[in-house]
This record gives sequence, C-alpha cells and structure tokens, in this order.
Amino acid sequence: MTTESVIDLLVSHNLLEDSQRDQYIAAIKESGVEPTLAVEQYGVIEREQLLNLIAHDIGGNYYNLADFEPPAQILATLPAGMAKLYKCIPIQITEAGLEVVFLNPLDPQNIEELGFALNASIVPAVAPPEQVTEMIQRFYMGGGGGGGEGQAEGTTSSGDDPMEQIRKEIAQMAEIDAEEESNSAPIIRYVDLVLFQAIKEKASDIHFEPFEDDFKIRYRVDGALYEMAPPPQHLKAAIISRIKVMSSLNIAETRLPQDGRISQEVHGKRIDMRVSTLPTIYGESVVLRVLDRSNANLDLEMLNLPPAIHEYIEETILKPNGIFICTGPTGAGKTTTLYACLRKVNTEDSKLLTAEDPVEYEIDGIIQVPVQESIGLTFGRVLRAFLRQDPDRILVGEMRDLETAQIAIQASLTGHLVLSTLHTNDAPGAVTRLVDMGCEPFLVAATLEGVLGQRLLRRICPDCKVAYPPSAAVLEQIGLNPSDIGNKEFYTGQGCDTCNDTGYKGRQGLFELLDMTDPIRELVSKRAATVVLKQKARELGMKTLREDGLRNIYDGITTIEEVLKYT
Repeated sequence: MTTESVIDLLVSHNLLEDSQRDQYIAAIKESGVEPTLAVEQYGVIEREQLLNLIAHDIGGNYYNLADFEPPAQILATLPAGMAKLYKCIPIQITEAGLEVVFLNPLDPQNIEELGFALNASIVPAVAPPEQVTEMIQRFYMGGGGGGGEGQAEGTTSSGDDPMEQIRKEIAQMAEIDAEEESNSAPIIRYVDLVLFQAIKEKASDIHFEPFEDDFKIRYRVDGALYEMAPPPQHLKAAIISRIKVMSSLNIAETRLPQDGRISQEVHGKRIDMRVSTLPTIYGESVVLRVLDRSNANLDLEMLNLPPAIHEYIEETILKPNGIFICTGPTGAGKTTTLYACLRKVNTEDSKLLTAEDPVEYEIDGIIQVPVQESIGLTFGRVLRAFLRQDPDRILVGEMRDLETAQIAIQASLTGHLVLSTLHTNDAPGAVTRLVDMGCEPFLVAATLEGVLGQRLLRRICPDCKVAYPPSAAVLEQIGLNPSDIGNKEFYTGQGCDTCNDTGYKGRQGLFELLDMTDPIRELVSKRAATVVLKQKARELGMKTLREDGLRNIYDGITTIEEVLKYT
C-alpha cells in the first residue's frame, strides 16, 4: 500500500489532522518502513485495527493468512502472470464473486482491471502485506502448489499458456465497435501480458507494427529487435485502441501522430512507458519506450567507464563553469551518462536544472522541465528562463539549433556548468558541428571543457561464453593481423536459455574523450577540420571508439562483430 493512500485514509477517518498529512508521509518514506507498520510505530493506530479499517472502507474482509493454504482449484482461477501483475492471491469463490486479497487494496484501478481481465466479479479483501507477498512468491513463483516454475513463467496450473488461451478467445471475438472491443476482457488481458512479458525480458522498446497481411509485435532487448508471436490481423485496431486508452490518447484520431504516457506497476516497481503513435498506410504504428529507472545505470560508477575517462568526468562536472557534451547516435546512452553525472553532483548546496524533450527519468532534488515545441516552449526559451533561476548546473537535452547553442555558451560564460548532447559520429565532430551551426570558434574554444563520444554494444552472455579463434578475414576487417594478437583470446556466445539463444546479455558502453587542452583550443579557434582535430587529439593520447572496442574484445566483454557494427 502506498504511504499516501494509508495516510489519506487515516485523515478521512479523523485519526490524523489534515495539517499532519505531509509530515507523516515524509517521515514514513524517510524511514523506509512499510506504511501499515509505520503508523503503528508512530502510535497512530494499531496495525490490525488499521487493516480492519481498510477492509471496512473497501467493503471487504480482513484475513490473517498465516496458516492459510488456498486449494489448487482456487489458485487455478488466477494465472501466475495476473497474480504477479496485480499483486494478489485468490482466497475463495463466494456468491458475490472471486474473493481476492490484494497487496494494495486501496487501488481501485487494479481491482477493476483484474475483473476485466478475468471477466469475473472481484471481491477485494485485506491481509498483512508481507503475507500476501509471501503467498504470491510461494504459489506463483515456484515452490508451492500453484504450478511451480511453470507458473513463474506465466502459465496456469493446467499447464496451458495463458497467452495462447487469450489468443483463442480473441480469435473467436465478433466484429464489434472499436471502443467496446478495445475495452473487452481478452484485449485487455492480451495487451497486459504483452507489456508484462516485455518488461520481464528487460525490453527498452515495444513495437506494434501494422502491415498489409500481418500485425507484428517486436521487443528491443539490448539494442536488437526480436519478434514475438503475432495476434490476429483483424484485431490490430482494437489492440492499438487499447494502448491509446491506457495512455489517455484520442482513439478517434488516427490521421495525426500522438504522444502519451502509460504508468503501470510491474514486478513491484512503477514502470513508465512513453507512447508514440504514427499513422501509416495500413493503420497506426505504435512504439512504447520503457522507462524503467531501476533498469538504468544512473550511477557514474555503474557505467564501466575506462578509469582515465571516469576520473576526467568526475573532475569536469565539479568545475564552476564550462560546457561538457555527450555525443553519439540515438540510443547510444548519452542521456543515461548525463543523468549519472547529475546524480553525482546532486547535493544540497547545488541547484540543478534540466530542459528535456521529454523528461525520461524523474530524479529527486533536480528541477526538470519538459520542452514542448508545439506551444513555443523551446530549448532556447527554457534556457533563457533558467538563467534567471540562479542555477549552478544546467542540463540541456540536446543542442538542436544555433539559438540553443549560443545561450548555452552565454550560460557558461556567466558562471554555470552546462551539460548537453549532440548527434555526431565522434567526439571531435561535435566541435566542428557547433562551429557549423554558427557559433563563434573562439567562444567554442573558450567554453568547451570536453566531449565524450559513446556507443552501446551488446555484452557476451556469461553463461554460454566460449573462446574461439577468429578468421583472418574478420581480423583484417578490424585492422588486426595474427602477429598483432599474439596469445590473446577472443570470445563469443554460443547461445543459451539465459540469453534467448542470442549469445548476448546486457550492454556495455564504448567511449572516446576529447579533452579540450590548449593545443586543441588553438586549432578550434582556427576553424580546423574534424580530421585535423582528431589527429591532434590522438597525438595527445585520445583513445578512439575503435581502440576502446578492441580493449573490450581483449577483456572478453564483447565480440569483434559487435565492435565492427558500431565503430
């Protein structure tokens, strides 16, 4: 149960003053204690009384499940995927419907959605949260009578795949009104399971793609797209409509692109999904970007930066002014790196402001502003406002135009550290890009502190990693010959269940750092070409992306093929 819902309940029953609400919420969150236990510790109400009060409030029963063993036929009424998704356990079937104990009985949306998904009347009930969690773990995630490991993967106790059952239900559905269809139980259950499975697989994006003869659903995992079994073609409109309903978009508008957001609790954590629709000749294409903060490495130490670059960044982000740029193509991890930098300097004595399009991860202690070009809230306009907000450090999501770049330079010259991103192929290219935009070379030279170029490539799966001798042709592609490699070993992944037979699991960054030393600043002031800057930087010790790729190959982190693909 959320702290806010418990405290609001106590306020509504006059057990706490309204003026005490925020004080208690802050104290409980800071303590980290489960809310129903915390209010007892603070002497507000005994825990059992509170749980009975919650049961009375929702019109259900309170149970102590310490010695309760649900019958197998009752467990079979609720698929494991649903039990984990909605955090609940079935207790019994009554005249009123299926009685279910919820981990958060104060969330009516969960109860309503489960009823839709099961096409049944749900009677909510209350039990101590730790008992509910323990029973879900025992009966639906292995180790109990509810189906063991099979159920942990989303199967029912009968051994059938719930996704397959839902597909059968969908295939039998008649052609009905689009809005009614998108709110029908099989469609809701199907979309919920697709999202649940994608998040379980740690997908970064979910693609729903309509074509003339089929409707594809693909997940992007570790940068590569994988296709899952498609739903019936005739229901593509209903599935897209369901996603639009979940993200509060206009389901009647199919001619224009739309952007929305879905927020769901999955595996015990809140997951945000950014939704983008695009009209195509065969219907709307929808892409969901999964924003799972717990799956993102928002700590600088977790990015596996080379030691010299890590040390340089830590020194740079503590400077009082200047510009630090991350560069690379879309999906290279630039935003993650800059967030990690901000987290490092997010202290009480520092005012941090960000302008982003859109805000991807919400971080406590940082003022984050979503840019909205459609209403005139551009990067340039937000940046001008920032300078009147007394900031110490500013993050600009992207330097898209001359106006934004010039204001960033001005902010740097007036005593602010500016972090930003650019889309260029390498670190030296970022400098010439700024000059090409129209920035004065001497201002770029004076304000720029450094440029970090990066890429993300897949790591070899540790469970199926094996050494192998690469062919002479592959070595030649990456610029090596047998005499260069000596006794060095090369590795690849054979493919196993852990990595879905891909040979890769997780991702690793490749980095190159252009340090703006005096010789580099001099070349920038003279409008030197990118190739000249790169040559000079290498003379001064810069390791290129390809060289960092070779380091990762020799360390057994990734394969030659991955490095060739991204550098």
